Amino acid sequence: MSHPYLTELIARHTPGHALPREFYTDPRIFDADMERILLRHWFCVAHMSDLPHAGDFLVVELGAESVIIVRNRNDEIRSLVNVCRHRGSRICAAKAGKAAAGRFTCPYHAWTYDLNGRLIAAQQMGEPFDRAQHGLKALQVRVVAGLIFTTFAATPLDFTGAERALAQSARVHGWAQAKVAHRRTYSIQANWKLAVENYMECYHCQPAHAEFSRRHVYARPARQGESLEREGRRRAEALGIFIPDIDQYAGAAPKGSELVSLFRSALEEGVESGTPDSRPIGRLMGQFSRHDGNSTYIDIGPVSDFLAYADHGVIYRFIPRSVLQTDMEVIWLVHEEAIEGADYDVERLTWLWHLTSLEDKKIVEQNQAGVNSQFFTPGPYSMREPHPKRFVEWYLRELLEGPDGA
Repeated sequence: MSHPYLTELIARHTPGHALPREFYTDPRIFDADMERILLRHWFCVAHMSDLPHAGDFLVVELGAESVIIVRNRNDEIRSLVNVCRHRGSRICAAKAGKAAAGRFTCPYHAWTYDLNGRLIAAQQMGEPFDRAQHGLKALQVRVVAGLIFTTFAATPLDFTGAERALAQSARVHGWAQAKVAHRRTYSIQANWKLAVENYMECYHCQPAHAEFSRRHVYARPARQGESLEREGRRRAEALGIFIPDIDQYAGAAPKGSELVSLFRSALEEGVESGTPDSRPIGRLMGQFSRHDGNSTYIDIGPVSDFLAYADHGVIYRFIPRSVLQTDMEVIWLVHEEAIEGADYDVERLTWLWHLTSLEDKKIVEQNQAGVNSQFFTPGPYSMREPHPKRFVEWYLRELLEGPDGA
């Protein structure tokens, strides 16, 4: 994409307002999003419990890119680009599985790689041919509190702040000693930025999410919830739970560092979890000996978000596919020793965030339909939408500067 076109579009943006239509509808802007933003940032790909044994793998995608996340024989997690070094075929078509005999074999011409991505077999290549120069391309990986992150960046953004935030939150919630109880993908026919902006604000919560709003103080206007939020902090601290707020997200992250946001928010009186009856699912996690009546929100990078209760956790993975398609994968975590049918019931566990995700899918797709109209004019953000406002300002700077501005 030409720099003048971007400059022209950015100049049309009115500060404090939503983005012009092209940012949500133009395939060229989506390509720029991938190159200048999404491929540069870290994103969560899985939980360690997804890969319990050597050779276990998952395939994750971002736009047109595909990555194999695998546990090797040294118990390390590797991130390998899912592109054969011969003529570019996808090596793994399955979304998950176990590498046969500890190897990945390309289905096209049978080039074979080990669990570290080294090329170990390529028949009839003649001389000279150096197998060592044709291994799968490897990406950087970080594993923190059971969560696996990777990035396509050759020089990754500093992940130190994210590691610190997860140590002060996900570790308190015991996510390293958790397992995946359920996962579900919601396909949203909308641009990824509309999906992410929607997740960032709760201006829409009372009109669109009745069950969430009955349980979470965060759904209230700030002045209504201030005293309840303070009481929630006191209640947690009385139980020995200390999780500090961190604001190093859009516009506040140190230059060259990954975006990080961490904050706690109280649950409404009598609410202990996001279940139909607001009661816990069973076994508590991490440092919690009792429910403290709070929830923890964590955001790492532009497309990875997390929510933790005392008894379970939720991972939100936003996966941009194309300019008008975004997948939203939701993953539910429980204590690693919890037994389905005894300690938890999947329907009860997933009820609130399955319902909320269906509601989000509906309103974001309606949002996209309106933005597609030639009569769409970007309106101003409200006082309850500071985070989307900051995100848009950050996004425009990142888009204009590109990788060289990092």
